[in-house]
Amino acid sequence: MDPIERLARLFERFPGIGPRQAQRFVQFLLRSTPSARREFVDAIQSLGGAVHQCPECMRFHAWPAEASAKGAGDKKLCGICTNPERDKTHLAVVANDADLLALERSGTFRGQYFVLGGTISLASEKTNGLRIKQLLESVPARVGKGMSEIILAFPVNPEGDATAIRIREDIVAHSPDIKVTALGRGLSTGSELEYADPETIKSALDSRR
Repeated sequence: MDPIERLARLFERFPGIGPRQAQRFVQFLLRSTPSARREFVDAIQSLGGAVHQCPECMRFHAWPAEASAKGAGDKKLCGICTNPERDKTHLAVVANDADLLALERSGTFRGQYFVLGGTISLASEKTNGLRIKQLLESVPARVGKGMSEIILAFPVNPEGDATAIRIREDIVAHSPDIKVTALGRGLSTGSELEYADPETIKSALDSRR
């Protein structure tokens, strides 16, 4: 296969990227200097060795090479989960890493996180790939550390609503004493959390129910 076409097809696998955008990416790389292209290659290759999934919140994070060399932190917990100043009474369950980063950038949430791995597809209603079991299994240990509320921070769309209903039902059945809330007014219908501005996120957190 032509290398230009092959690379364009790989770019098309990215979420929200169509054929025209994929071709623009390829053309940009073709116009770039060899050193700039090497920088892209090196950055992609480094993902395998330097990036790990936190076993507690399930987000991907960079793990310093020097830490691995010292043999410290075999579990490779991320900086948020190991931060003693984080509020352990609140756990925000988000669909993906981008939503977690949006909450962090807002500066309005200082609790813990759990990345579910997506939302329920209304077409199939399947939960394949969602970490519902891992979330439920983590609840007792989190309660032991002081957790008292789980905040369902999903997109305000049909898939996010369906996921929130399912997760709320599972948590109530599994741990009925835990308070379960969802983001309230502030996010308009159809909103993606990762694109919301800090003030909107703050309003949604303050009015959770």
